[in-house]
Amino acid sequence: MSTHPAIDTIMRTSPVIPVLVIEDAAHAQPIARALVGGGLRVLEVTLRTPAALDVIREMSKVEGAIVGAGTVLNEADLRESIDAGARFIVSPGLTEPLGKAAIASGIPFLPGTANAGDIMRGLDMGLTRFKFFPAEASGGLKALKALAAPFDNVRFCPTGGITQATAPDWLAEAAVLCVGGSWLVGKGTPDGGAIEAAARAASAIKA
Repeated sequence: MSTHPAIDTIMRTSPVIPVLVIEDAAHAQPIARALVGGGLRVLEVTLRTPAALDVIREMSKVEGAIVGAGTVLNEADLRESIDAGARFIVSPGLTEPLGKAAIASGIPFLPGTANAGDIMRGLDMGLTRFKFFPAEASGGLKALKALAAPFDNVRFCPTGGITQATAPDWLAEAAVLCVGGSWLVGKGTPDGGAIEAAARAASAIKA
């Protein structure tokens, strides 16, 4: 069973998927509106804060937003994310229990990989779309090119340490469909104008 057609649609929607760590659910809708207004519709809300599930619920109310959950570590995270309205799931790694549960749920799933063993485990489950994480700390673009070479049907969303300046180099790699970006939204009270401008610049990135 392959789940990649649905995840492909998400990965190809825009060149950058914002990776969001949001402390206050009251900021969710303004941030989502600014990102969507700037052309970035796919939003990854990481489960790194107590507010994350409420953030997913609030962002899902914004027209045009395709909201998913990131930092999903186990089956409980998966269930809670789906219940909150997440439309896709991103994990920093891949375990058999999480992988099987995500596939059984039918939700688009992007597990993290950093080596050939991770990818081969995913392939055994029928997965061919992965997050490459942490991208820069795992050797950067040179490492991804070497890793992708034996797996010609595998595609990646590198995440971790990528910037507006370096994203075009990553996107020029044939095995890369999109990149994850944490540079788009700063901490604290959101500045909608700045976020929309950053999103517009990111959505215009060409490989």
